[in-house]
Amino acid sequence: MMPDLGKYAAEVAAAYIVSIVLIAGLVWASLRRGAKVRAELRRVEARRGRSDG
Repeated sequence: MMPDLGKYAAEVAAAYIVSIVLIAGLVWASLRRGAKVRAELRRVEARRGRSDG
């Protein structure tokens, strides 16, 4: 249930929307960076595995 915000309802709703978009962007960037780091780690481990052999 949403409380009655009176004349500030639009500003509060906009703040919620901006916050949700920013959080979603941070999560997306973190997941994307994690995938890149995992891929690089796989490449390094594969290269190291071949040179040890």
